[in-house]
Amino acid sequence: MKKFLQNNLFIFWGLSIAFLLLTGYAIISEQFFLLAIPYVLGIVWIALKAIDKLLFLIVFLVPLSVPMSEFFSGLPINMFIPTEPLVAGVLLLFLILLPTQKWINKDLLFHPVTVASAVLMTWMLLTTVTSTMPVVSIKFFFMRLWFLITFYYMMVLIIRKPKDIEKLVWLYTIPMVIVIAYGLTRHATYGIFDKKIAHWAANPFFKDHTIYGAALAFYVPFLTLMAFRKGKALLTQVGTVSLLVIFSTALIFSYSRAAWLSVGGALILYIIIRLKVNWKYIVGLSIIALIAGGFMWNRIMIQLEQNRQESSVSNIGEHVKSMTNITSDASNLERINRWKSAFRMFNEKPLLGFGPGTYMFQYAPYQMSYERTIISTNAANRGNAHSEYFGPLSEQGFPGMLTYIALITAIMITGIRRYYLLEDPTLKRYLMGAILGLTTYILHGFLNNFLDTDKISVPFWGFTAVIVAIDMYHHQLSSNNLEKLESK
Repeated sequence: MKKFLQNNLFIFWGLSIAFLLLTGYAIISEQFFLLAIPYVLGIVWIALKAIDKLLFLIVFLVPLSVPMSEFFSGLPINMFIPTEPLVAGVLLLFLILLPTQKWINKDLLFHPVTVASAVLMTWMLLTTVTSTMPVVSIKFFFMRLWFLITFYYMMVLIIRKPKDIEKLVWLYTIPMVIVIAYGLTRHATYGIFDKKIAHWAANPFFKDHTIYGAALAFYVPFLTLMAFRKGKALLTQVGTVSLLVIFSTALIFSYSRAAWLSVGGALILYIIIRLKVNWKYIVGLSIIALIAGGFMWNRIMIQLEQNRQESSVSNIGEHVKSMTNITSDASNLERINRWKSAFRMFNEKPLLGFGPGTYMFQYAPYQMSYERTIISTNAANRGNAHSEYFGPLSEQGFPGMLTYIALITAIMITGIRRYYLLEDPTLKRYLMGAILGLTTYILHGFLNNFLDTDKISVPFWGFTAVIVAIDMYHHQLSSNNLEKLESK
């Protein structure tokens, strides 16, 4: 024992002296980047000894991460710190350790969701090779890859126990309260009912109100389900209800119409699942609605063109009504302009597209002068295709959009199927929360696209990991439930 303490004391003093020498040299030589070396080595040590703790730490830091451009101007590349460098490091470590079999799980490798995500990434890699801007596409591909590996594949292998699933949610929502307090305080200072203030109130943590609203919407269904569970300590319930109230308030004052709409859509899905409505009827009614919409298209467009209610600065009711204004609302018109530009790009390169991540650099010539708005630009600095569906369509061709649709279909089928088979009420609640959270973004994705950011990739892939983990590790099936499911 004495020898053990002596050896560890030697290591402690050795590392301390090395740290002091490195710090002194960095200050004298003014090479301050050297000061990061001990922290990098510390993170590597944590990753090797307890990778789960590092992943949970990253999840905790995501809501609080800020872009490097806030501290350094004129950078050739911008990323959120400290999270994205950490995620990139985790991906590198994963690739190094992969041959050791530690991260190989055959059930996970051949799971339908994993297969769908692999097909998506394979097609993205192919279109990266044929990209009109290879450097942009390579960076985009690796960014998507490190989010997928870290927050889906590795997370599935970590959240095996129900308490880990709950931990994953709390580690994002609790630091998010800090961001909400910051955003609402700034918003209230300049006018809480002023929509324009909401656009930048949460900056630099969230660049605008749309991505802020999308992140909030992800967790509102989960928190709602957790707030009304039974059998928990009073303090726990009070804390959960408080979180729900905070998130709901922030969602309202985010003034993100897409986020509001997505929560409403999640509520409809919840009712459908709880009532066990036969999906054949849902599909049938959807087809009938599409056919009817086609026949009534002209009448629908006339009605929409008569709505001239613009996005309101202070009236929430008017702000909601402006969702269908396609005549004078600049935000809606610009979104349509971006979509039409994406379709014109698709028409030019229908199979392989222009390359992943290239839309914002390539779409300007595809705008029509009569479709441009007061917020249109030719510079590659103001957003993208405003759609998780039309973005891949223009950048990766029709197969690119198809692979994304296949992925979310695989996720939802897995989740809903397992929900009907589960008997444990706690797991059913977690699973429903993940399904509804993902539903908010699947719907939001028609109007915006944020999967290239850590703020949205963490809940998207994290909730996907929850669904797959429950599907893999918790097979509490009853023969009656299985027979009922197979008969549908």
